[in-house]
Amino acid sequence: MKIFHRLFNSSFWALVRKEFRQILRNKQLIILLTVPPTVQLLLYGTALNPDVHNLRLGVIDYANVGSSRELITAMTSNRVFTLDSVPTSEKELSRQVEEGKLDVGVIIPPEFPRQLAKKSANIQVFIDGVNANTAGIAGNYINQIIQQYNRHLANAQANPPVSPQVVFLYNPGLTSSWFFVPGVMGLVLTLIGTLVSAATVIREKDTGTLEQLLMTPAANWEILLAKIVPLVFLMMADVLLALTLGLVVFHLPFRGNLLLFFTLSAVYVFVGISLGMMLATIARSQQQVLLTSFFINMPLVQTSGAIAPIEAMPPFFQYLSLLNPLRHYITIVRGILLKGVGFDVLWMHVLALVGFAVALMTISVKRFRSQLS
Repeated sequence: MKIFHRLFNSSFWALVRKEFRQILRNKQLIILLTVPPTVQLLLYGTALNPDVHNLRLGVIDYANVGSSRELITAMTSNRVFTLDSVPTSEKELSRQVEEGKLDVGVIIPPEFPRQLAKKSANIQVFIDGVNANTAGIAGNYINQIIQQYNRHLANAQANPPVSPQVVFLYNPGLTSSWFFVPGVMGLVLTLIGTLVSAATVIREKDTGTLEQLLMTPAANWEILLAKIVPLVFLMMADVLLALTLGLVVFHLPFRGNLLLFFTLSAVYVFVGISLGMMLATIARSQQQVLLTSFFINMPLVQTSGAIAPIEAMPPFFQYLSLLNPLRHYITIVRGILLKGVGFDVLWMHVLALVGFAVALMTISVKRFRSQLS
């Protein structure tokens, strides 16, 4: 109780209340926090529909005969599929699809040659259905490739010798919004977080109150933290708003852990706020902040996989996207919502997100302190 009493009577808490009152009195800021997330989620979640290629293919060839290898070659002889992995077991194949390392998995049974001789061979095809558009393209191409393979088989009859048993994982109905809405959640947090946090600092510069903060009986870190804490609460309200719209309007499934989702969303909110703070320490006016954020946010969005799948990008940009915190957050959101995976699968993306948060916050704090000095 003494800790809370000391906190609520400290200069830090007075600054926090001052920031809350200042933000809530700014009607434009409140509109910026509520209207754009709603409009962007409804618009992008309904309308977007890109094409992809270079899908990552994993194959388990239990038969390992000439006819099965010929079928694998037929699948990888175009730009749609690239043989990315040859797992040794179905469990390993399933794990790689779950972790997002593979888009399509194919299992050729050991009795494939005997079934082929009887004109009734079956193969199993597992497609990651998180991206409904990608999954639909993959399913159509699998069918086309097998039809061509059947036509090239000797003594082919009316009944096709090989028939694929296609299963769409995580999104059986191939609902496009299930792919786009989680991506737009990250997009909204990035755009709104950077602009709002930058606007709060720039406003202090424009009104001349940044110098007045030096006269307050508070340390530099207290001044900066007092600006960040209210923004974190308001941005987490945006996360709740986006999640609610996704569940209610687009009927997104939520298969993962709710606490893990909000915890990692809070980490990403810190990333967005830190980026905005850094922009504010570089720019000298609101116009400069808007222009600078445009040149930074657009590449972040385009290389994140929020709108267009990463597989559709040139290899250079695929590797470059690893330096994009938005890509890692979108992978986390889709993994928790659609696949129900936990920290054991997402840990690499979580570590990357924490690294970005620490690095950007450190840079922002140092530049903010130098300006206060």
